[in-house]
Amino acid sequence: MQLSDVAQLIKLLDKSSLTEISFSDENTKVVLKKEYPPLATSGMSMPMASQQILPAPSYAPAAPASAMPGSASTAANSAEKASMHSKLKDITSPMVGTFYGSSTPGSAAIVSVGSTVKPGQVLCIIEAMKIMNEIECDIGGVVEEVCVSNETPVEYGAVLFRVRPG
Repeated sequence: MQLSDVAQLIKLLDKSSLTEISFSDENTKVVLKKEYPPLATSGMSMPMASQQILPAPSYAPAAPASAMPGSASTAANSAEKASMHSKLKDITSPMVGTFYGSSTPGSAAIVSVGSTVKPGQVLCIIEAMKIMNEIECDIGGVVEEVCVSNETPVEYGAVLFRVRPG
């Protein structure tokens, strides 16, 4: 189970009249509950979502970069990537929803790494509340990075693409 799956369960619980959702598979068990704490002024209560995530099987953590062989070159690569990212323009999500890289299921992505884009060109679609919203590019350039996988939930302000202006 991934964090995006947990986010979908939270949204489902939030939008429904259910007070509890539980999900489990071989490795993970998630229980989400709405609690109703008393209000100080009126004695009425309002729903409040809480979550309890039970531990998944343990995996060995990755060694820190400083402990890995060749960490000096890794640091140099990180500095080079940071410099490159500073020259790129982030195209961010204007809303919460589900990211779709293509206009219809099973078809090719609207844009991919290396695609030349111009202002006003549609880059992707974000579905929010059953409405398909076309997200347009506000600059011209070349797509250097697609930061979101197809059919992935995105938050407001999440980086969708990185474009090298040109």
